[in-house]
Amino acid sequence: MSTRLRIALVGDYNPAVIAHQAIPVALELASTDLGVQVAGEWVATAGITNAANDLAQYHGIWCVPASPYANMQGALDAIQLAREQQIPFLGTCAGFQHALIEYARNVLGMKGADHAESNPGAPQPLISRLLCSLVEVESEVSLVPDSILHKSYRMLEIMEGYHCTYGPSKEWEPQLFNGKLRVAARDRAGEVRAGELQGHRFFLGTLFQPERRALKGDVPPVVREFLRAAAQQT
Repeated sequence: MSTRLRIALVGDYNPAVIAHQAIPVALELASTDLGVQVAGEWVATAGITNAANDLAQYHGIWCVPASPYANMQGALDAIQLAREQQIPFLGTCAGFQHALIEYARNVLGMKGADHAESNPGAPQPLISRLLCSLVEVESEVSLVPDSILHKSYRMLEIMEGYHCTYGPSKEWEPQLFNGKLRVAARDRAGEVRAGELQGHRFFLGTLFQPERRALKGDVPPVVREFLRAAAQQT
């Protein structure tokens, strides 16, 4: 394929963030593995004022770690665009958290759904502080059979790295994962660690950061499959 894939990296770039260091490497390794050309372009949340126009030229949208975002609404608008327009979407860590908020607000009608880090007084704190912090740790994750993750990794148990102190609240899990949005992975304690949207070309979020594998020289399977889906957009 001669077309160069353009991937929007939606977030607020910080060279000190390990995930931000890993993402370009992950894209390079995955694109080489697939035999495609990829350009990952950082799109600051503050620069998103009209997502349909600002992101029209991209084949895929990756909402990246490190929040609170400078412009939370910009990130939510980018996620909504990807969901509604069948644009391949990957959200890691904060990207996954905000994908859950966008879905809850705009699909489930949970207008008070919010992130406890940026809005501690939210009436529906969909994303709450984890009982056990997952900062710079690796942990075992169990994948749901036939999920995007299962098909990507070709196994049901994986080890992945985290850098987060917030995640999906157990309290709101029954309302959130009760339709097209499905749980894709859980940890040993049964806590949700990934979700995907059924009926979408590729819409996946993970609380862990699969891009970190690239810093060890490994191709992150989920990034490869994200790019494969994006290539079908050309």
